[in-house]
Amino acid sequence: MKNAGRNEVSGLRRFSHLFAYAAWLIALAGLVGSLFFSEVMSLPPCVLCWYQRIAAYPLVVIIAVGILLRDVRMKYYALPLSVIGLIIAVYHNLLYYGVIQEPLVPCTEGVPCTLQQIEWLGFITIPFMSLVSFAVISLLLLFYKPKEV
Repeated sequence: MKNAGRNEVSGLRRFSHLFAYAAWLIALAGLVGSLFFSEVMSLPPCVLCWYQRIAAYPLVVIIAVGILLRDVRMKYYALPLSVIGLIIAVYHNLLYYGVIQEPLVPCTEGVPCTLQQIEWLGFITIPFMSLVSFAVISLLLLFYKPKEV
């Protein structure tokens, strides 16, 4: 029974160099998706969405360059941006679902941060997609172990 757990960890390490590719694909999907929502579907982003974009867009370039250059330190450049985006996304979701009261709202002008623009399957919203994306990217980068060059 002890060997089964050890084999799972060994298998995870064997594929952990691929985590950077998965993180890059998620970041790229976030970039394309956010631009699709705002430019094609004409859904204007709120202030918190803009802050999350500021954290997300550079991830596409940073992770891609790290993969291309085989930079073993890439996660140290990308992880802080991903965690910052995750913190903003958590705050946005707390605000969106009414956990945070109105006086703490940073969105006083423009599009309200609690505006329901999309809700698929009854729970998939734009703030939720951002939260999941940043969480998965952060976890992938955290467990990323590049192959030795």
